Amino acid sequence: MGMLTEFKEFAMRGNVIDLAVGVVIGAAFGKIVTALVEKIIMPPLGLLIGKVDFSQLAWTLSPARIGPDGKEIPAVVIGYGDFINTLIQFVIVAFAIFIVVKAINRLSRKQEAAPAAPAEEVVLLREIRDSLKK
Repeated sequence: MGMLTEFKEFAMRGNVIDLAVGVVIGAAFGKIVTALVEKIIMPPLGLLIGKVDFSQLAWTLSPARIGPDGKEIPAVVIGYGDFINTLIQFVIVAFAIFIVVKAINRLSRKQEAAPAAPAEEVVLLREIRDSLKK
């Protein structure tokens, strides 16, 4: 069997295709969450706090300056505002995943809780057994 054929069999397995679909949907969901945080959640939050743009929040460790050779040396900053945005995005994604997993678990418990009805032969055999006990 050639390597190309083996790869085709591998790629066409259900797990690989499911994973690929999950990655694509996850990437799209990530973009939605990023837009939600940056464009909808953070502006009103920044307004409430005092017209703060969180993406611009940073601690300046060393300001920008001109070096001895006349070239600008950029400032050294810790951009904690972007970290706050990313943290909020993570919380939203984690909560969404939690809700999905919780719903899936609830559905699987309902399926497990409802056992399948016994076959007709089993019911008949139980009736015979019960009548013989009397």
